[in-house]
Amino acid sequence: MEERLKLYLQAMISNEGSDLHIKSGSQVRLRVHGTLKVLGEDILNADAVDRLAREITTLEQYEKLKNERNLDFSYTLGKEHRFRVNFFYQMDGLSAVFRIIPVDILSLDDLDLPKVVKSFTEIHRGLVLVTGVTGSGKSTTLAAILDKINREKNKHIITVEDPIEFIHKDRGCLINQRSIGQDAHTFSDALRAALREDPDIILVGEMRDLETIDIALHAANTGHLVFSTLHTLDAKETIDRIIGMFANEEQNRIRSSLASVLEGVISQRLVPTVEKGRVAAIEVLKKTARIEQLIMEDRDYEIPDALFEGKDIYGTQTFDQALLDLLRAGKISEEVALEYATNASDMKLKMQGVGKGAIVSDESKELDFFEFKDEEED
Repeated sequence: MEERLKLYLQAMISNEGSDLHIKSGSQVRLRVHGTLKVLGEDILNADAVDRLAREITTLEQYEKLKNERNLDFSYTLGKEHRFRVNFFYQMDGLSAVFRIIPVDILSLDDLDLPKVVKSFTEIHRGLVLVTGVTGSGKSTTLAAILDKINREKNKHIITVEDPIEFIHKDRGCLINQRSIGQDAHTFSDALRAALREDPDIILVGEMRDLETIDIALHAANTGHLVFSTLHTLDAKETIDRIIGMFANEEQNRIRSSLASVLEGVISQRLVPTVEKGRVAAIEVLKKTARIEQLIMEDRDYEIPDALFEGKDIYGTQTFDQALLDLLRAGKISEEVALEYATNASDMKLKMQGVGKGAIVSDESKELDFFEFKDEEED
C-alpha cells in the first residue's frame, strides 16, 4: 500500500496539488487550486486504508490512532517532499489527508506579503497572530517570518508544533523545534516549559485551548515575542474569540492584557485568480495607540475602520482593501472580489467609480487537468 501511496503523492506534486484525500470505500481525490479532483479509478476498502496506516506509522502511533481515533504526524517522500498527515475514523472506516509541506522556505518578498509584515520581525516582545481557515497559508507565512529573523538576528527560538512542518536550520539564531506527541505531551505543557528555557521568541503552532492562550499572553507580558495561529477570519473576530474563551469575570483582565501585548494580526484568505490559481488576500492589524484604545474600551466593532484609515500611515489594511488591490493588479475578477468581500455592496460601489477605481485583466484559459474529473461529474 505504501508504494501505491507514493504514486498518489507524486501525482499530487506533478499537478501542483495541496492535499491528498484517501477515504475507505471511495475514490482517491486531490485538491488542486482549491478544488477537489478525482484521481484515477482506485477505490480503497477499509482493510486497505488500515493496512496503509500500519505501514507508514510506528507501532506506538498506530495504537494511539486506535485509541484516540485520530492521529497527526509527518511523512517524507525522498529528501525533497514532506507531508502533514491526519488519519481519522469515520463511519466507513479510516480516512487520511496528506498536506504537502514545502521544503524550501519562501521569503516574505517571495510571498508578496504587505510590506508592514516585515515590521513584525523587528519587535522584541508581544504577540503576533496569523489567522485564517485551514489551508490559507498560515504556516507558510509564519515560516517566512521566522526565517527572516533567523537570518538577521541572534535569538533563541523555541517552536511548539503538531506536527513540525517547516524545518529551520540554525543560522544566526538557535532554534529548538518540539513536536507534540514526540517531544511534548500538550501545547500548554510545552509552552509552560519554554518559559524556563531562556527563549527570546516562542512559536506556538496553534492556540487551541484556554490554557494555551493564557500562557501565551503571560509569555508575551513577561518580555517574550510570541507567534501563533488561530482559525479566525479577521482581526476583529480574532480579538473577540480570544476574549470570549474566558469566563465573564476574567474578560476585563484578558482584554487589558491583550490590548497591551497584541502587536499584530495577519489574517489570510486564498481567493481564485483569473489564471485559475489562488492568491492570498491579506488583512493586517498593527498595534497603534488607537488600536490599543479600541481593544481596551471594548470597541472592537471600530477596528475595521481603524485598519482602513491606517493604510497610508501604518500599512494596515482590511480584506476589502486587499481585494481592491488585487483587482487593480488584474489578479482577480470583479465577480471574485464581490464574492469574497466583507461588504459586497460597498465593494460594488467602488467598482462603479464611487471610491477607488479598478483595472481588471481578461480571464486566462482554463487549465487542463487531463487525468482528473471534477467532483460534480461523479
